[in-house]
Amino acid sequence: MASSMTEGLVPITRASLARYYEKYPAPSLSEDIIRLTAELRSLSDNLLEELPLTPSVQFVAEETNRNPPHKVDENLWKNREHIEEILYLLDKFYLQRLKNATDKDADIDKRVKELQLALQEALKALETFQSKNSDFVFNTVMTYMPQDFRGALIRQQRERSERNKQALVDALVNSGGSIHDRYALLWNQQMERRRQLAQLGSAQGVYKTVVKYLVGVPQVLLDFIKQINDDQGPMEEQRQRYGPSLYSLTKMVLSIRFFLLLSSGGLEKIELQKDQLSVVEKAVEVYTSELKKFIKFIRVVFENSPFFISAEDAGAAESRFVHCELCRKSDDYKETVVPAGKTHEVTMTVESVNSYIAWDFSLTQGTLNRGQDIGFHVEYVNPSGGVTLILPYRRYESDQGNFSTILTGSYKLVWDNSYSTFLKKYLRYKVDAVPPVDPPEPVADSV
Repeated sequence: MASSMTEGLVPITRASLARYYEKYPAPSLSEDIIRLTAELRSLSDNLLEELPLTPSVQFVAEETNRNPPHKVDENLWKNREHIEEILYLLDKFYLQRLKNATDKDADIDKRVKELQLALQEALKALETFQSKNSDFVFNTVMTYMPQDFRGALIRQQRERSERNKQALVDALVNSGGSIHDRYALLWNQQMERRRQLAQLGSAQGVYKTVVKYLVGVPQVLLDFIKQINDDQGPMEEQRQRYGPSLYSLTKMVLSIRFFLLLSSGGLEKIELQKDQLSVVEKAVEVYTSELKKFIKFIRVVFENSPFFISAEDAGAAESRFVHCELCRKSDDYKETVVPAGKTHEVTMTVESVNSYIAWDFSLTQGTLNRGQDIGFHVEYVNPSGGVTLILPYRRYESDQGNFSTILTGSYKLVWDNSYSTFLKKYLRYKVDAVPPVDPPEPVADSV
C-alpha cells in the first residue's frame, strides 16, 4: 500500500530543509557578474540620454529598475524569456548586417553567431532542467499514490491538461503573440499546475469529483502538496539560500537585453561599436557559463531534496505518524466467488460523456493453484438493449484499467468463469464510473 511508504513520516518543514541545505552551500558566482552588469547599465544610461523613450523601451526600463521575482522558478522562467528576447534582437542585427554587407568589420557576423550559439545552449539547458524537474516532482508524488486506477486517472488528466496548455501556447504564437505574451501565458500555466497539485491535496477544483478516490492516499502526502509552495512554506528556505545567486543572473541577462534594445535606437537596426560588442560578448560568456553552473547545482539539490522526514527529525511530539480518518477507511474493494461455469456482472451507469469506467481486480489466494485466470470483458448496453463490445474478452490473473466514455448509459463489466468445469474463482475487485475531471478543451479564440 502507498500509505505504508509514509508510515512514521511528516511533511518537510522549513527547519528541516535548512538542515538539509547545509550540505549544499550556494555556489559562489563570478565577480564579473556585478561588474559587467554595472558596465552594461552605465552604457544603457548613456544611450537613454540620447534616445526617445518608446513604449517598448519604457516597458523594459521599468522591469530593469524592479527587483527580480522572489520565487526561484519564476526567475528561471524570466531568464528563459530574456534569453529569447536577446536572440530575437541578435537575429535582427544579423539580418540587417546581411542587407548591408561590406568588407568592413567582417568578423562581426561571426562574433554575433557565437553569441547566439552560447545563448541557445544555455536556453536548452534551462528548458531541459525545468521539464525534467517538473516530471520528477509529479512522478515522486505519484509514487505515493495507490497503485490502482486512481493514479492512472490523475496521470491521464495531467497528460490531457498538458496537451491543452500547449495548444493554447501554439494558438497564441500563431496569432502573432509576442515573446513576452507567450512567457506570461507559460508562467500562468505553471501557477495552474501548482494550483492543481494543491487541489489534489484538498480535493478541490477539477479534483473535487474524485475526492472519494483519495481514500488510501497518505494524509502526509496530501498535507505536503497543499503547503509546499506557500509563500512562507518550506520552499522559502530555498529562496533565501539560493535566490540571491539567481537574482544576480536575472539582473545580468536583463541588462544585456536592455542594452541591445537601446542600441537599436528604436529603429529597425542595431548599431554596435567594436568596444561595445566586446562588452556584450564578455557579458554573455560570463552569464551563460554561470547560469549553466547554477542549473547543474540546483538540479542536484532538487533531486535529492526530501519530501518527507521522520517525525522525530522534525521535532514532533510523537515519533509515529497517525493516519487520518480518510486513510483508515476501506479501499472499497469487494470480494466474491465466481462458481465454475458462471459469470459475475457489474453494471455501471454513466450520466456524462468523457466519464471514465475504471476497474482494478485480481484473483485472491482462495483460488486454487497459481496461474489460474478469469475471463473479463466490458460492453455497452444501449436503451433498446443492444450490446456493443467495448473491451474484448481476454483472460487475466489480474488487471487494472479504464477508458473514457463517448456515450451515456449503461456499461457492463463481466468476469467470466464459464469455461471452467470444476474450479471456482475468488475475485477481489473495485470498479467505478468517474465523472469528467478534465478542464474544457481549448479553442483558438480563448487566448
